[in-house]
Amino acid sequence: MNNYELMVIFTPVLSDDEFKAEQKKYAKLVTDAGGTIVHENPWGLKSLAYPIQKKTTGLYWVLEYTAQSDFNEKLKIQLLRDESVLRHLCTKLDKYAVEYNAKKKSGVKTGTEKAVEA
Repeated sequence: MNNYELMVIFTPVLSDDEFKAEQKKYAKLVTDAGGTIVHENPWGLKSLAYPIQKKTTGLYWVLEYTAQSDFNEKLKIQLLRDESVLRHLCTKLDKYAVEYNAKKKSGVKTGTEKAVEA
């Protein structure tokens, strides 16, 4: 099993219920293939750096999961078929990235926080 992080930008015209349904659909796809969900993080509506399909905003969602390496090709096909997906990026995480994400989720200082001036 390898560790992966998937970031998906959904079209901004989705309602909250549709956005949650899309998240559940892809999370279920991972678990049905024998993978496990490590962490989900819906960022919500954010501005895009450049227009995609004449849209300037998108609904961001980040999913950290473990799965077999051959699963990503199936996931990619499903993401490309889905009309509500504007962009997606799947990244394989090395052991340092997994450790960093675990520290960040638990609240332990990672050394990359910005100093706050009083």
